[in-house]
Amino acid sequence: MTQVTSLKQMAELVKGGPLKKVAVACGQDPDIIGALARAVKEKMAQAIMIGDRKKTEDLAREHKIDPKIFTLIDETDPKKAAARAVEMVKKGEADVLMKGLIDTAVYARAYLNKESGLLNSATVSHVAVFEVPGYPRLLIVTDAAQIPYPDFGQKVDMINHAVAVAKKLGIETPKVAVLAAVEKVNSKMPCTLEAAQLAKMADRGQIKGCIVDGPLSMDAAVSPECAAGKGIKSPVAGLADILVCPDIHAANILYKTLAQLAKAELAAMVIGTSAPVVLTSRTDSDDTKFMSIALSALMAK
Repeated sequence: MTQVTSLKQMAELVKGGPLKKVAVACGQDPDIIGALARAVKEKMAQAIMIGDRKKTEDLAREHKIDPKIFTLIDETDPKKAAARAVEMVKKGEADVLMKGLIDTAVYARAYLNKESGLLNSATVSHVAVFEVPGYPRLLIVTDAAQIPYPDFGQKVDMINHAVAVAKKLGIETPKVAVLAAVEKVNSKMPCTLEAAQLAKMADRGQIKGCIVDGPLSMDAAVSPECAAGKGIKSPVAGLADILVCPDIHAANILYKTLAQLAKAELAAMVIGTSAPVVLTSRTDSDDTKFMSIALSALMAK
């Protein structure tokens, strides 16, 4: 498979294949209906809108969208709508779960429920794929939205999840940079110790399918010139495909900086569940929501 270098190219991989069914919890959402309609019209997915049917139909018409392109299931209670969407995915009646007009905490509780949810691994993490102007490859960032303070075991799982996404994008041996503020191990900075341990685990084959190095600062991870200037000799430095952040604060700041200041295009999803979960923000663009559907459909493949 040829390595994917743009989100448009990623979306094209999904089109023309078997249509993936997207179950939307509380589909009466003005922020996502356009992206879903686009996904349906471009033969990427089928949308199952679970929520207030009348509001969804009215909203579709307001956006000049024929509501008949969606499968509509009437359920006005948000908790029940989320539970129904999760149940459909769990039973194989849908391939992807997506957040609609529902509180994030209510939505997350539904798919993270130990009995009725979609858990199938020890760690559920958030993965974002960025197309950054001037960067020659897609850049994968984890975890900006799911795990506040990942412990060492969770970081191993975060890497494995991000690598799984990278493989679907045709990156045969992803280069993983474990980020910190500095490149040297410092006992007073625990994240640098963990970064070095993760790199050694990969060297010994305990983390497979990728090359891991760290600690690396952000500039050394993505700029060959910065890495060379700092005298860093590493197969990852300056060439990173995946950035593993020390905590949710660093990852979220990086995510929003790339999106808002660097004007990067992006797609994001939650992984570690039995099916992909789309978790977008209200501030995300329509293109981000559409590309997030495309990424989730690709992973559902």
